[in-house]
Amino acid sequence: MAMVIAWVLLPLWVTVALLISPTHSATCKTQKFTSNRLYSTCLDLPHLNSHLHWTFNASNSSISLAVVAPPAKPDGWIAWAINPTKTGMVGAQSLLAMKRSDGVAVVKTYNISSYSSVVEQSLSLEVWDQSAEFSDGVFRIFANMKVPEKAETVNHIWQVGSSVTDGNPNAHDFQVENLMAKGTLSLTGSQTTNPSGGSGPSGVDSRTKRKNIHGVMNAVSWGILFPAGVVIARYLRTFESADPVWFYLHISCQISAYAVGVAGWATGLKLGSESKGIQWTGHRNLGIALFSLATVQIFALFLRPKKDHKYRFYWNIYHHSLGYAIVILGILNVFKGLDILKPAQKWKSGYIIAIVVLGGIALILEAITWVVVLRRKSNKSTKPYDGFNNGQTTQQPLSI
Repeated sequence: MAMVIAWVLLPLWVTVALLISPTHSATCKTQKFTSNRLYSTCLDLPHLNSHLHWTFNASNSSISLAVVAPPAKPDGWIAWAINPTKTGMVGAQSLLAMKRSDGVAVVKTYNISSYSSVVEQSLSLEVWDQSAEFSDGVFRIFANMKVPEKAETVNHIWQVGSSVTDGNPNAHDFQVENLMAKGTLSLTGSQTTNPSGGSGPSGVDSRTKRKNIHGVMNAVSWGILFPAGVVIARYLRTFESADPVWFYLHISCQISAYAVGVAGWATGLKLGSESKGIQWTGHRNLGIALFSLATVQIFALFLRPKKDHKYRFYWNIYHHSLGYAIVILGILNVFKGLDILKPAQKWKSGYIIAIVVLGGIALILEAITWVVVLRRKSNKSTKPYDGFNNGQTTQQPLSI
């Protein structure tokens, strides 16, 4: 039975491992391009899940570049720009990728003279060989662009939007991620700074790392481990050979989920305190509810009466109700978190696959459990009674 349990749960643990590992592997260094495009330097931009690749050519003051980013929504757009004179949007010389009505990705140029005037036009910086690709929910912009002569650094901006109307990009969101998507780019790749205070070739500031860590920890704890613990308790205890292994598996899974979830919750509180004026009320309230219910649920371990105790029936109601509530709220809050972080579509798809795998395991075990229970009842109903007559003892007459 232990081998059966291991094989049934194996797909879930593989999926969990795949969800954890992308946090460390989703970097610009792992990205490859078609047509043998190669670049000397790459940068994981600290906001909007964007990446920049480039090669600086000092002989003609130009860069060959590739920008990789997911749009805010599948029918949206992405952009990257150099601002020769300022650090903000006004004056930006922008390359913007979107899809035409026929679904083909194209690059357009925008010389942004003001916040109210975003009109397609030629740039003040020469651009050539620009093209775009769209696949797996991600845009890729390719181009060669002149940069100011003798410049060692340039101000650059990147952005994503959610929609396009009649071939024109609609305004992007004005959340913290969007407003912070700018920095100073070292053309030689020696050092890059950004307004969040991070620096270095990686370009990923500590806040972005904490957001990623917060997301992964909560997805794994509330969104996967807690539901897996419920599946273990609900189905594996049906098998006599799995007793008491199922109980220790259940406890280990739930305590691990709680420990990881509390760490993720604390990271979320820290992120919230740093985001002045920005509040994700629904996500925050669900997080507080989850933490509270899970804390109460942990006390169930210490309040658990024996099986024959008169209060065991009420304890079961309390324990099971809280458990299912945590599962529902946990999965819901993971999706809310994904909507806030707006990672590449593959991360959301990965979590959906994990939930589907877990649901499939639950369905298989549900069917097996019913078969076991029905057989057990059938065996009991046909079992002969030695020394009994229909369950009653046969009374012998008393001898005098």
